Amino acid sequence: MSAAQTVAILGASPDPERYAFKAQRLLKEHGHRVIPVNAKEAVIDGDATVAQLRDIEGAVDTLTLYVRPAISSRCREQIEALKPRRVIFNPGTENGDLAAALRAAGIETEEACTLVMLRTGHF
Repeated sequence: MSAAQTVAILGASPDPERYAFKAQRLLKEHGHRVIPVNAKEAVIDGDATVAQLRDIEGAVDTLTLYVRPAISSRCREQIEALKPRRVIFNPGTENGDLAAALRAAGIETEEACTLVMLRTGHF
């Protein structure tokens, strides 16, 4: 297991059938601290949410995306200001323009599945 990280989940969901919820649960099972980002819910799976990335206090190691590209593109400035070490574009969230901008800002990007990465020890 990798060292514990602080992981923000953009597009966090209270629905246990959604991949964002499953990732949140699995991240916690692997000992990571999660920060769910959801403007409509105050708490998801026992974790207090923040409405926007700009509401996060402290450093974030990884930002994992569960929103479509139209939404993630609008979050570019907030992502750059947050300065996570890396951003994971989960399947369906791929956004080449945003990934290129983040890399230019010194932020590592990956197109990968957070769930698979955790289950295979590659997180």
